[in-house]
Formats: sequence, structure tokens, C-alpha cells
Amino acid sequence: MPDALLTFLLRTGDNALILSHRLSEWCGHAPALEEDIALANTALDLLGQAQLWLELAGAVEGKGRTADNLAYLRDASSFRNLKMVERPNGDYGQTLMRQFLFDAWHHALLADLTTSADTRIAGIAAKAVKEVSYHLGRSSDLVVRLGDGSEESHRRMQAALDELWSYAGECFVADDRDKAAAEAGIAPLPESLKPAWDRVVLDTLKAATLAVPSTRFVHKGGKQGIHTEHLGYILAEMQFLQRAYPGATW
Repeated sequence: MPDALLTFLLRTGDNALILSHRLSEWCGHAPALEEDIALANTALDLLGQAQLWLELAGAVEGKGRTADNLAYLRDASSFRNLKMVERPNGDYGQTLMRQFLFDAWHHALLADLTTSADTRIAGIAAKAVKEVSYHLGRSSDLVVRLGDGSEESHRRMQAALDELWSYAGECFVADDRDKAAAEAGIAPLPESLKPAWDRVVLDTLKAATLAVPSTRFVHKGGKQGIHTEHLGYILAEMQFLQRAYPGATW
């Protein structure tokens, strides 16, 4: 059971950490000042959540590792995030579509976690779900506005959806650790979140006049530490200071 709990915490924390880093790459480069600020705030929310999850992971592990140790001193194969969150930002449409597909799943997960049998997890989720409610409202609104906007914005949003759809399925694929966590009442089975995700996503895509991709292929492996080359580049940048100057503090 400790293994299942630790794995769940690492997966949840790593998702927030890596997506936070991806969003931070837009700082100073977003297409409008309002979007620049909004993305930076979303990145900060996710970074704060990552710290809470990873601090708890370190405590559960019992080896003296902190959230900083887990963020800056693990290699790519030790990260347990979904492949979707490490995908390159691409154009702004791709970033927004990735955020929306993640937000819809993240919100459903956190809402369920507020009743976790582990009170520490329930407490973190109760705080995080308020932030993610805002994230989902914002990303879904922008998907509709751009999908049902100009011919060019519609084309870009459809292209983004077509590219990212096969990565979203990993959110709902369970392994033995997921099943053990569910049996202990720690977290829901991944597939149990699919109906809530479908309702939000399909209603939003319909309003955005976007066609749901027909592919059933699912990119998997991120939850088990098998990643795309993109994660390596993220970590090379994110971990540089700590790797170059071990133990450095401000």
C-alpha cells in the first residue's frame, strides 16, 4: 500500500510540476498581456499544488527527500507524469487545447479526491479544486471562442485537438498501483473519471464546432516512467542550476 500511495502522489505532483513549467515558457511571449498574466497565474497555481503533492510524497517515502529534491534531482525515467503535459507548447491553440483536456480530467480527479480516505490528500484536493475550477472555466471558454471564431482560429484548434486527442486517453488507463490506491479508498480508479470528463469535453467541443477525432489509439507509458524526448529537454532547463551547483540556496 505505501508503494501505491507514493506512486499516486508522484504522478499527481509530477503532472502539476511539468505542466507548470510548460506554461511558464509562455511568460513574456503570449499573444496578449491578459493571456500572459493568466497563463503565469495558472502556472503558479500548478507549481504550488506540485509542491504540496511532492512534499507529501517525500514524507510518505521516508527517505528524507523534499519536494525540491524530487523536482530537481530525479532523472526523466523517475518522473511519473502523463505524456500529454510534456508535449511542446506549439502555437497558442495547442497550448489552450492541452490545458483544456488536462483541466477537465484534473478537475474531476480533484473533486473525487476531496473525499479520499487519506485526510492529507483530501485537504490538498479541497484547496486545489478551487483553483482548477477557474482553470477549467477559462480554458473551456477560450476553446469555444477560438473553435467557433474565425476560419483560421477554427483550423488551428481542430489541428490541436487532432494532435492531442490520443494523449488524453492515458488519463484513464489503470495499472496495479492505481487499482491498489482505489481499493484503499485513496484515489478513484482512472476509468471512473471518464464519464465526467466526457460530459465536459464533448459539450465544449460541440459548442466550439470542433469534430471529435475518430482515433482510438492511446499514447501510454508516462505514468510508468516511459517518456518522450521532450521531458529530457524540460528537465535540462528546469534542473540546470541544482545540477550545476549541487545544494545551492538563495
